Amino acid sequence: MLEYSDNEMMALAAGRLIKDGAIVFAGTGVSILAATAAKRIFAPGAVIFFESGGIDPSLNEIPMAVADPRVMSGTSVNSGLIDAFSIAGHRRFHTIAFLGAAQIDRYGNLNSTSIGDYFRPVTRFSGSGGSCDAASFASEVITFIQHEKRRFVEKLDYLTSVGWYKGYDSRKKLGLERGGTTAVVTNLGVLKFKDDSKEMYLSEYFPGVSIDQVIENTGFELDTSSAVEAAAPTTDQLTILRQEVDPQHLICHV
Repeated sequence: MLEYSDNEMMALAAGRLIKDGAIVFAGTGVSILAATAAKRIFAPGAVIFFESGGIDPSLNEIPMAVADPRVMSGTSVNSGLIDAFSIAGHRRFHTIAFLGAAQIDRYGNLNSTSIGDYFRPVTRFSGSGGSCDAASFASEVITFIQHEKRRFVEKLDYLTSVGWYKGYDSRKKLGLERGGTTAVVTNLGVLKFKDDSKEMYLSEYFPGVSIDQVIENTGFELDTSSAVEAAAPTTDQLTILRQEVDPQHLICHV
């Protein structure tokens, strides 16, 4: 079996979810790696853009953050925050937001603000940034998070970005007419959401990972009845990731 890192597996699993021509709003870290992998391997016609205003960059060098000047290299448009979010929420476009989080619940709601009481937190994070906007107005959200019980929780310490809220049609009742979390990509597998209740379920577990391992690292009851093993990375895919997407191994081998 080929050796590969968790980040590489996550990036390729997410990349497979992107169809050619998709418009992808990329966050930081594995989100950038996944967006670049999607464009280089699975969906060459995809358009990647960043909240800092880099729209359709060449991505010849992988940016380390959305404020990295490399998000502006070879772009179709060098713009700014307002235009970027106008694209994310424009009803003419089907946009997919790649977001990270510190916590997630069974309905795909995200916490990227604080752990513990908001006013006396154990840990304070950088906050929403553009995550709440993207989660509210993009056509769909794909979330990246490490699969641990402390992260997959029954109740968030703070609700930063709305997924399916309390399930069923509760998101629409908030006034959010479109969007919602469609997939969660972790170091153990890919999780999706039921059409009716909007509860999370295990769709794919990665090679070398057991279903029991996923259950043990989830802080709420999880339906695993339809789970299948995900395809392992191919030699060609890993070669593109390591030699073209991230030749300096800034994210691939973290």
